[in-house]
Amino acid sequence: MNIQKVAVIGAGVMGAGIAAHIANAGTPVLLLDIVPEGATDRSQIAKSAIGKMLKADPAPFMHNKNARLVTPGNIEDDLEALRDCDWIIEAVIERLAIKQDLYRKLAQVRKADAIVSSNTSSIPLHELVSGLPEDFAAHFMITHFFNPPRYMRLLEVVTTEQTDPDAADKIRTYADLKLGKGVVPCKDTPGFIANRIGIFWIQTAIQEAIALGLTVEEADAVVGKPMGIPKTGVFGLSDLVGIDLMPHLMRSMNRSLPPDDLLLKKASVPLLIQNMIETGYTGRKGKGGFYRLNRDGGQKIKESINLQTGEYSPSQPAKLESVKAAKEGGLQALVSHPDKGGQYAWKVLSQTLHYAAALVPEIADDICAVNTAMKLGYNWKYGPFELIDQLGAEAFAQHLQADSIPPIPDPSSAGGEGSDELRGDGVLSPPPLARGGLGRGGIPPLLEKARKHGFYQHEADETLYLQPDGNYIPLQRPPGVLLLADIKRHAEPLLENDAASLWDIGDGVACLEFHSKLNSLDPQILEMIEETVEFVPRNHKALVIYNEGSNFSAGANLGLLVFAAKLGGWDEVDGIVRAGQQTYKKLKYAPFPVIGAPFGLALGGGCEILLHCDALQAHAETYVGLVETGVGLIPGWGGCKEMLHRWSSNPRFPRGPLPAVLKCFEIISVATVAKSAFEARDYLFLRPTDGISMNRDRLLADAKTRALAMVDGYQPPEPPIFHLPGPTAKVAMAMAVSDFRTQGKATDYDVVIADTLATVLSGGDTDMTDTLSEDDLLDLEFAQFAQLVRKPETLARVQHMLETGKPLRN
Repeated sequence: MNIQKVAVIGAGVMGAGIAAHIANAGTPVLLLDIVPEGATDRSQIAKSAIGKMLKADPAPFMHNKNARLVTPGNIEDDLEALRDCDWIIEAVIERLAIKQDLYRKLAQVRKADAIVSSNTSSIPLHELVSGLPEDFAAHFMITHFFNPPRYMRLLEVVTTEQTDPDAADKIRTYADLKLGKGVVPCKDTPGFIANRIGIFWIQTAIQEAIALGLTVEEADAVVGKPMGIPKTGVFGLSDLVGIDLMPHLMRSMNRSLPPDDLLLKKASVPLLIQNMIETGYTGRKGKGGFYRLNRDGGQKIKESINLQTGEYSPSQPAKLESVKAAKEGGLQALVSHPDKGGQYAWKVLSQTLHYAAALVPEIADDICAVNTAMKLGYNWKYGPFELIDQLGAEAFAQHLQADSIPPIPDPSSAGGEGSDELRGDGVLSPPPLARGGLGRGGIPPLLEKARKHGFYQHEADETLYLQPDGNYIPLQRPPGVLLLADIKRHAEPLLENDAASLWDIGDGVACLEFHSKLNSLDPQILEMIEETVEFVPRNHKALVIYNEGSNFSAGANLGLLVFAAKLGGWDEVDGIVRAGQQTYKKLKYAPFPVIGAPFGLALGGGCEILLHCDALQAHAETYVGLVETGVGLIPGWGGCKEMLHRWSSNPRFPRGPLPAVLKCFEIISVATVAKSAFEARDYLFLRPTDGISMNRDRLLADAKTRALAMVDGYQPPEPPIFHLPGPTAKVAMAMAVSDFRTQGKATDYDVVIADTLATVLSGGDTDMTDTLSEDDLLDLEFAQFAQLVRKPETLARVQHMLETGKPLRN
């Protein structure tokens, strides 16, 4: 049985978001909620939820047309419609009696093999199915989505011995392939994996920051990028999810955790936070949180709260030597630094990693599940056991021994975990890393087993990981998953420089990887592309352009442009533009298939390289666009030319050159960015024939498969020719911009940029009877780009973007 139709019961923020993402997968979904008292429209709640999602930012739908797959209804009139649903997801209020009452109704209407699951995060599975029919319980499980469901990749799936294995496999497969989830099997324990450890981490980080007298900026600077955690850190994260959420989660944990669990030692809510919640300072959804924007006097001043006094003052960047040391020396340098940042880092990490190690195998069968849950659920770059390996398992264990006693007994032994709370606080003379703060316990049995060889061992051709029994077994990816990180552990690059590398990914396919800052495109990457075009035909038959950074590419390196401009190095700037044009052209006409595999941001020059590929296999969450006008420029590496070719040759678009010219002007002039790969098809950043992968982990394998499918009989594309309308089209574009200027939607300099873009797209001094080649349009792009880049207004825009990350409207 495949999942052909789904129902979600509960149209709150979470339930509606789940329904939207199921629609993103192309699956029809029924969204039900209660009938509001006195309502004329009995399905008003579900209909209202869909309407809100269509206006929401970030958008729950990958494309607005997906909303058509969501059918609203209510649980009084529409339960019969559940009879043909393959999966029914319950996302109602967290009250056991209400859930079980609903389950009894579902048991009367579900078809025999239909799967029912709960999105609960606080009620154990065995309680949910207690007293329900055996067959219902066999087809019941917990599927815990993280919010927002479209963007958070983690799906925790909880089953028991009672669960039908086939039912669990169907959900895992659908969630992986169709929803793009990283599916993590969890045991039926409080908070499952991610929230059990994540709540402990947040509580520890907040309480230790207050105890050590750190500012919120200092704490977030430490518990952020140096640890491989998003730059929001812990206080920024709390503002984002809601400061009032943590006490709610802790209350849930208090009800279900064993009395000696370390998390209960963190259960208290500091008085400062109690006062913030009571006064409406619950984070971004409230009046502010640990950070706020002060709009007094018509200004926007970012402020932060003093963790000791509760007073706000202008936010000040953190200046900690430990954070600087971490940039060079990594995690070891951070936690061993003597300043308060180093002390804070050790207290947070030692307690959090100790807690995680003590929970396996209680909450999960292996360390991989825990690592994956924290990376996908909390956006950590490294899981807890990867962090311990960075510190060194033996060194970490020694520091814990110096920090706290007694040791934690093996849960399988007759003893049990001790309950004494002891602190080091300098009583012992610990090794350099240790600084007190573990609070309780000693060496978890799993960490004891890892002391000699760590949690992971990287052999010549495989990676092994530690099992709870002390044995190491090979790390095996699911079929259809190929990670460049795995290849890089066991191979040497075919070619490399500081900004890019070429890798052999098997079956005659090479992979070009960018690894510059933000994967921005610079002369070294252009050089690597040229070398790749020459190298690949000797030993390979296809190329994939892909990397595993945070984003595919943020575009050309603007810092180089500003640097050269300040020195008057215009010849160098012109040379980079020409080099980009010629390099992308060589890539386009290479004698082998070239597949782009983008994800995340693919902007400016990063979009242009994709436009020159034979085909794309894009992750669904790809945000692609030609954004050069935002920094006072136009696409200069063939982007205008390629977009004109795509729109003028699009059989579904009106014929003739003027419609295509105007459409390209509309897209490029306002720096349009598609907000998903599906939306990118609307703008022809992706062709209709390009592929989309829902699961990020499957992107490289999917791209490789696409590349291999193109090898037999491959011929490079035919060079396009253009017949463009010239000044006639430019007048039409100028009129449109003039209207925007009159309405105050465009500045004087926006008009200058638009005029330059219009010159290129119209073909310059030409008419319909002239034939323009690809090189003619590249010459036009270059000439107009060169004019703009020399203007002070453009350089001001570029500088502002580099300094603030925001466009300047000058």
